[in-house]
Amino acid sequence: MVTSPGRRLTQQDIARLAGVSQTTVSLVLNNRTDPEVRIAPETRERVLRVIRETGYVADPVARRLAERRNRILGVFTYEAVFPTASADFYHPFLLGIEECAEEMGCDLLLFTSAGAAGERRRIFNEDSRVRLADACVLLGRTVDRDDLARLLAERIPFVSIGRRDDAGAPVPYVGADYPPAVRALVDRAAGLGHRRLAYVGAGAGAESPADRMRGFREAVVAVGAEGSHVPVTGRSPEDVLAELSAARVTAAFVEEPADAVGIMHAAAGRGVSIPGDLSILALGAPTRPVQVDVDLTGFRIPRREMGRRAVELLVGGEGTPQELLPCELVEGSTLAPARN
Repeated sequence: MVTSPGRRLTQQDIARLAGVSQTTVSLVLNNRTDPEVRIAPETRERVLRVIRETGYVADPVARRLAERRNRILGVFTYEAVFPTASADFYHPFLLGIEECAEEMGCDLLLFTSAGAAGERRRIFNEDSRVRLADACVLLGRTVDRDDLARLLAERIPFVSIGRRDDAGAPVPYVGADYPPAVRALVDRAAGLGHRRLAYVGAGAGAESPADRMRGFREAVVAVGAEGSHVPVTGRSPEDVLAELSAARVTAAFVEEPADAVGIMHAAAGRGVSIPGDLSILALGAPTRPVQVDVDLTGFRIPRREMGRRAVELLVGGEGTPQELLPCELVEGSTLAPARN
């Protein structure tokens, strides 16, 4: 195997060479032989042979995590995940986290660390109990930067679900690779003759909307189309639709699918055909309730896979992992050729 000079071999490298999952490598390294762990003897030996041949040595943080006896992984949520209207958005993440933790033989501990009434959740406060867990997965659309900085400074093992900017040092994360997915949708729309495109949503603030907007802007330049930004905060769907119509936009790339549904309802009331007059492309999964099941064209965020991968990276403990998983395009029925 060829690696760059000075690069440390990771569990993912060992898994690839042995032809197994990273979960299997972790179980072998931790010498898990309890009844619920079913690894064929020949598979175990193949992993051990690759480890011997490569001279792999586990990262110090990974060894320290493996030596702890609690085998408890924390899940800290910055937003309520159940039972709330946003539960459907978080459910696949939690499924992936639970599945992988069970395979690893770990228990899960849910942290909320709610402060005084009305205050945003924080990991660290006078009653913080995050150290009860061996390591922690962070879940939330916006993660507090000061919390990230302190986790890094105190060397508390964690992985954030969702890409995060540096917080005094690189932040370990597993996220969705939004820019290529948005660019693919723009390419598809341009191929159908759409030349006036609009990004509908915040497009800034947290890393997720900023990444989507970056993908949109890069793609608009690449295809030679006209691109505009239509914010939605504090505005009705009717107002958003009016702005799109005034700008003669033929394809709207909507950050929040719930807003896309609202625009579609407004369009029906004004006699605007979707997708005949206006194509709508949704950039992910709804974080707010959607009353009508609409077959939106867009992409699927790999939420379940991100939950699983976060646990794998956490238990693997390979330095500061940063991974982006590809989104899957969804054909849907809200994109059509532009009318001349």
